[in-house]
Amino acid sequence: MPFSLSPDSPPQAGERDEGSLRESRINDTFWNAAAWGANAELMPWLRDHGSLTQRIQQRCGRFTVQKVRSGLARIAQDESFLLGIASRQLAWSREVFLCADDQPVVFAHSACAAKELRRVWSQVRHLGNKPLGAVLFSHPLISREPLHYQALHAHHPLYRRAAAVLSCPPDRLWARRSLFYLHGAPLLVTEVFLPEILKCRIKDRGVGIELKSLLNPES
Repeated sequence: MPFSLSPDSPPQAGERDEGSLRESRINDTFWNAAAWGANAELMPWLRDHGSLTQRIQQRCGRFTVQKVRSGLARIAQDESFLLGIASRQLAWSREVFLCADDQPVVFAHSACAAKELRRVWSQVRHLGNKPLGAVLFSHPLISREPLHYQALHAHHPLYRRAAAVLSCPPDRLWARRSLFYLHGAPLLVTEVFLPEILKCRIKDRGVGIELKSLLNPES
């Protein structure tokens, strides 16, 4: 479902414009600004700044979203800090698996302040099995902060929820996250990459293109 906000509409009542809010944005100092230690094959996936949904779609025959849960939940303290809410306060959270040819390849966890569901992020709770990325990368007023990275281990809650679909989970799963802003309201999106993601390759031209992306992941 598309946002009802038009590209030229001003901030709603009680909201400040984008420029006045830029300086008040919180920097993610909890995760790392670089994916140190990630293997070379995974690096293009971690460092790509485009739509992850689109990148997967280009590399599989059938893309689907498997919804796990959506609603109010208690999130991690660092997530609460980044969203500007009290650590014990419930937030809105959505968790899904992104699947390529019926195989889960990414566990996606998104969160925002519950109050924002009644304001600028009201439409995200109606996504169902639709990808959030289709909205985030198509709305001209949404901006994205830099990516941050973390290797998740078995003690991390997101690792455990992501690894629930794996028969033989690895010792660690690499994840990345970033904040998206619409009229100054943050939405935190975390993506945990599952081992099967490395099997996603562009059909026919895959070998040459994938090799090029390994050598120059920013291209």
